Amino acid sequence: MTDNLLQIESMDLEAQGVAHREDGKVVFVEGALPFEKVRANIHRKKNNWEQGTLLELVHESSQRVRSACPHFGLHAGACGGCKMQHLEASAQVAVKQRAMENNLWHLAKVKPENILRPIYGPAWGYRYRARLSVRDVLKKGTVLVGFHERKSRYVADMQTCPVLPPHVNALLMPLRSLIESLQARASCPQIELACGDHVTALVLRHIEPLSASDIDLLKLFAKKYHVQWWLQPKGPDTVALLEEHTPEQLAYALPEFGVTMPFKPTDFTQVNPHINRVLVSRALRLLDAQNHERIIDWFCGLGNFTLPIATMAGQVLGVEGSDALVARARNNLVWNQKQFKTTFAPTQFAARNLFDMTPDLLIADGISDKWLVDPPREGAFALVQALAELQKQPEIRQGWKPPKRIVYVSCNPATLARDAGILVHVAGYTCSAAGAVNMFPHTAHVESMAVFDLPA
Repeated sequence: MTDNLLQIESMDLEAQGVAHREDGKVVFVEGALPFEKVRANIHRKKNNWEQGTLLELVHESSQRVRSACPHFGLHAGACGGCKMQHLEASAQVAVKQRAMENNLWHLAKVKPENILRPIYGPAWGYRYRARLSVRDVLKKGTVLVGFHERKSRYVADMQTCPVLPPHVNALLMPLRSLIESLQARASCPQIELACGDHVTALVLRHIEPLSASDIDLLKLFAKKYHVQWWLQPKGPDTVALLEEHTPEQLAYALPEFGVTMPFKPTDFTQVNPHINRVLVSRALRLLDAQNHERIIDWFCGLGNFTLPIATMAGQVLGVEGSDALVARARNNLVWNQKQFKTTFAPTQFAARNLFDMTPDLLIADGISDKWLVDPPREGAFALVQALAELQKQPEIRQGWKPPKRIVYVSCNPATLARDAGILVHVAGYTCSAAGAVNMFPHTAHVESMAVFDLPA
């Protein structure tokens, strides 16, 4: 039917192809790529838009590739962990770069003076962090371990997952067998994966206490497959090592700065350690911290940026909302000083709810030459608002001065655009550079970095 023939013009961040009918109505087609002609099975209609799935590929894009994972696709039971495996990896980067630029312009009327070259790396075997659901499926007589099915609460029947590191991918089926053998098989809903440079940690969430025989089976599995089991009977605060005297520590290194970061498997760390190293390196190059400057690292976490900054700056303050992460950052600072004799500038850490930031609190943190901002998906609205208020009302500054440069690392292009609009149009900064970071290949997740400078 020629009336249902659609020309795909672009791709949105849900990895849906975007087309327009003759009357201007937007049509979103799951599974379709830019520059393709397709027919779609329309399953949702609204006044201004329609949504459907790919039914027939009339003209194929040169950027379409065959997925490396048998569980990816639009078929029943398909895994929902990835959305872009049918698009060539470098084209995925281009889509994400465009999404970042479009968000900055359409949501905030901000156009970076320079576009940074996108940061990207290996497209497979990169996911060193993952939350795997576990389900004892009585109807199938088996245990499933993996991500959820596409648009479903059911767990996908995953036998392989090439975005996981190869040694973890090889564990999927043995993990099934292990859970099947436990007395507590029905009360273990989740396994959280956290890989360091040398340690693979698995956090088993168990609702009911584990029997002595179950504990023995976990220990045998750990020994056979060289993993480290952590147990979580209740909330994240209850996570503890199964075997306390484990010799190796869960950690990742930032060798460029002579820093190693120990962490707990429930701590926030970047999913992709290869990209994280490049991310930190570029952020610090853009920050250009000098040995006479004071730097504030907002949303500092365990010190992923703070400790590298402290090898270059004159003074550093790291601020984070979580007391536990602040304690871990302090410990990491001391540990690196003792273990590696790394020289750091005077460095302090403070715990504070950064979503309740005010001009008075900002003044209380003192004058800093530059900022590094690395917020969660919600962005740094209260922080940039407080900065903007001080810029609009110089009479309340009490001698406080704004930072001359802000390097903003974002995991949500929409909140980056919102905060960029405040920094540029209210606080008086220019967006001197911005670029995408492909931290999560094959997914719709967009990481990016932007630089804001205060004109002299």
